[in-house]
Order: sequence, then C-alpha cells, then structure tokens
Amino acid sequence: MVSPVASPLSIGPFSVWPPVVLAPMAGVTNGPFRQLCRAYGPSPVGDAVPGLYVNEMVMALALVHRNAKTERMIRFAPDEQPRSLQIYGSDPVAIGAAIARVVGEGLVDHVDLNFGCPARKVTRRGGGAAVPLKRGLLRNIVRAAVRAAGPRVPVTIKFRKGISDDLLTHLDTGRIAADEGAAAIALHARTAEQHYAGTADWNAIGELKATVPGIPVLGNGDIWEAADALAMMAATGCDGVVVGRGCLGRPWLFGDLGDAFAGKPAGPPPRLGEVVTAMRRHAALLDAWAEPGRGIVEFRKHTSWYLTGYPVGGEARRRLALASTRPELDDLLDGLDATAEPVPGAGRLKRGHTNGPIRVTLPDGYLDDLDDDTPPQDDSDAAALSGG
Repeated sequence: MVSPVASPLSIGPFSVWPPVVLAPMAGVTNGPFRQLCRAYGPSPVGDAVPGLYVNEMVMALALVHRNAKTERMIRFAPDEQPRSLQIYGSDPVAIGAAIARVVGEGLVDHVDLNFGCPARKVTRRGGGAAVPLKRGLLRNIVRAAVRAAGPRVPVTIKFRKGISDDLLTHLDTGRIAADEGAAAIALHARTAEQHYAGTADWNAIGELKATVPGIPVLGNGDIWEAADALAMMAATGCDGVVVGRGCLGRPWLFGDLGDAFAGKPAGPPPRLGEVVTAMRRHAALLDAWAEPGRGIVEFRKHTSWYLTGYPVGGEARRRLALASTRPELDDLLDGLDATAEPVPGAGRLKRGHTNGPIRVTLPDGYLDDLDDDTPPQDDSDAAALSGG
C-alpha cells in the first residue's frame, strides 16, 4: 500500500500529516471522543500535527451570549493542539463577533464554518446548508469570519453539494471561500436533501478541486475504512479527507489511517476484548467530562456503534444501551466474549445516520430572491439561550 500524497496538508500555519480531519458531529465529537481518537491516531512526524480533530458545532450567537451549555461544549484538553471549533450561523455580524471572542480570548487555534448541516432546526433559520444558496450572504459571512480570525487562526468551511440536485451550490461556494481567504474547504459529497442516503458523489469532489486549484480541498463521504481515504484521494485529486460516521465506535480508525498514509499494510480488526477496552476508556472519560450522573447516559448511544459487526446478542445490546452507572456498565462488559472476532466486512457496516432523502426546510420566502444578502430574520436569540 502506497500513499497517493507526497506532502502534508497546509491549513494556515499548520502542516497536517496525515491529511485527515475528524468531522465535527453533534453530540459526538466532544472532548472525550476527540481525546480517544487522538490517542489511537498516529504519532507526529516532524513539525506536522497528526490530523485535526474538530469539536462539535456550536451556534455563533450562543458564543456571543456566553451560554452556559455552549461554554461547556467548547472545552479543550490542556494538551489538545490545534484546538479546532466548528461554528454555525447566518448573520455575518454574529459570526464575526463569535470568532473575535474565541480568538481574542485564546480559546481556539482553528475555526471551521458549517454550511452543510441539513437539520431542520438549523436550515429553517437560514443556517447550515441553507446559507450557500445566497451567494452574497455567504460571501459576507466568510469575509467577516476571516477578518475576525486574523492572520494566525485559519478559517475553513465545510459544505454539501447543495440543497438538492436542482439547487447545486458547491462550485460557487468553493470559489467564494477561495476569494475571501478561507484556508481550506471540505465537501460532503451529498446534497442536503439526500441527507445520508445512497452513496457520496466523489466526482463532485474532483470537480470542486479542478474548479478551485488554489485552495486545499478535502473530501468527505463514505470513508468507512482507511483504504477508502486513499481511494478517494486517488480518484479526486483532493488534498485530504474528512472522516465522520466511519469512526463511530471505531476510534482506532485514525491509527489505521496513519498506517495507510505511511504505506503500511492494514492490520487485523480488533477482537471484542480490545473493543471493550476502548469502551471502558471512553465511558470513563465521559463520566469525568459530563455533568454528574450524565456521562454514562451520554455513552449509551456509542454502545451500538462499538458492537456493530460483533456477535453480541440482542439482550446484551439492549442492557448496555440502558446502563446508567459505571459499575453497571462494567458488569455488562465483563459478560462479553473477549475473544470474539468481527464478522467479515464489519468495518464497512454503516453507523450513525442512514436516513434520507428528506425534505429540507428553509425560511419562508427564502428562495424568492437568492441575490438578497440580508441575514434571515429568525428566532436565533431565543435559540442561543438554549446553547448548542
């Protein structure tokens, strides 16, 4: 196995090798999960940072208001470098103020802007995947973000192909990002309407790379195993990859990716005993991170991802998904067969969201004038009070 990449990925002042980014995922990429992924990931090579591990997205206005829930969400470990945070919103002023705050207070080293989230609660306010429909508004947001971040903190953006096959925006989005000084762009090669159904359109990643050759382009979508990252880069010419659902319940995927980019052959998948070790560590980290009594409850959703592809009975899975305390979780994990091996092809079994297509909800009249760069009038102030 030989890496298709000859040089590290450059994002602002950072040289990233291997050129791998952990996708920000709501309710998943908090401090404990990032710490676990980094622990399994490759060691640094020279001055390069061994991948970027991005915090789950938070609302710009919530940062401005210093919402208590949001403040808990943006915690980073003392040894976490670079500190990467994803922000979303639809108002250039709010985006600029939020970034000025986190940069000015020295809280982050890298900011990513979300222009791809298809969730109804985001797009109905004109955020996420809705923003690129309005090129002028998108340009104003990226410009405000880059200015607020200053020369030392790179701003990247992540987006989808568009709202639907009839409303594709990825090429214009890439051009605007490059024009306004974004350090890199990442394309999830699905539309918002497609959600997570079907297969990612890697051809769109190659098309984007050919359209904006002057800016690093990262590809996202259907990287389930390390070999998929090499295949995507070879097929599209992209400069790096963003890994999302493929690492759910598989934090060791980042180690596999490090080996793949180093030209090393893939090792055997872990036996269930190794998976249980990771589960215990993840649960312990969450227990220490979360509010009292919430850590193991938050860990519940991870249990099915960790056990995907392993011969664990339905009753054991059900009980693990209901565990409320560390001792209860440990007792249940003790009952699993540590020697069990995954079924063939377990690494390619899908985790996380699989639903779609969906109906994308936009603000009333949003499509009437796509040249209007006025931020949507919405209830963002009320939403900011709830954090996230």
